[in-house]
Amino acid sequence: MAAVGILAILFFILQADRIGIEPSPAKGSAFGSVRYESGALFFPADDLESPRHRALANYLSRRYKVAYDATEGLVGAAFEVGQQVGLDPLLILAVMAIESRFNPIAESVMGAKGLMQVIPKLHRDKLEAHGGEDAVLNPATNILVGARILKEYIRRTGNLEAGLQLYAGALSDTSSQYAEKVIAEKERLRQTLRRYELSIPKGPQA
Repeated sequence: MAAVGILAILFFILQADRIGIEPSPAKGSAFGSVRYESGALFFPADDLESPRHRALANYLSRRYKVAYDATEGLVGAAFEVGQQVGLDPLLILAVMAIESRFNPIAESVMGAKGLMQVIPKLHRDKLEAHGGEDAVLNPATNILVGARILKEYIRRTGNLEAGLQLYAGALSDTSSQYAEKVIAEKERLRQTLRRYELSIPKGPQA
C-alpha cells in the first residue's frame, strides 16, 4: 500500500497534460492548479498550509499509507468541492477512503473508476462538461462528479444513510454496512480535527 502514494504522484505528473493538472514544485502542493472545462479550481496556499488541513492530511497519510503530498492535495480538493457542491468535506474524504483508499486509478469489476469510484457509463451527463468519459480519471473531476452524485442521491432518498447506500449500489442492503463504514471514517476525521483543536495552546486569560 505504501506504493499507492508514489503511484498517485507519478500519475499526476505523467498525466498532467492529458488531465489538466499543473504539477507544482512547492512543498505540499502536488496537485497544483487543477483546471476544468468550465473554469479553474485552485487550491489556495492558505488552505493547503492550514494547520487543520495538515492534521487531516497527516492522519490520512498514516492510515492509508499514501504519500503526504497526495493526501494534502486531496484534503484541499475535498474542502474546495465541498464548498462548491454543498457537502461536508469530511464526508467527501470519507467516501474516497472507503471507495478507493485514495488510489486515483482504482477500478472495480463493475467499471467504477478513480478516487470516488464513479461509473462513467452511468454518469455521462455529468462527465460531458469535463470532456467526456475519459475525464473520470482526472482526480479533480472525479471528486467533483462523485460529490455531485452523492449530493443528488442524498436529496433523492431524503437522508445521508440511504444516500450513501444508493451511492454504493446497495440501497436494498438493510444492514447499511457501506453507510456505516463511511460515517465511521467521517467520525474519525472529525475526531482528528478535535484532537488538533485541543492541542492548540490557549492564550492567557484576560
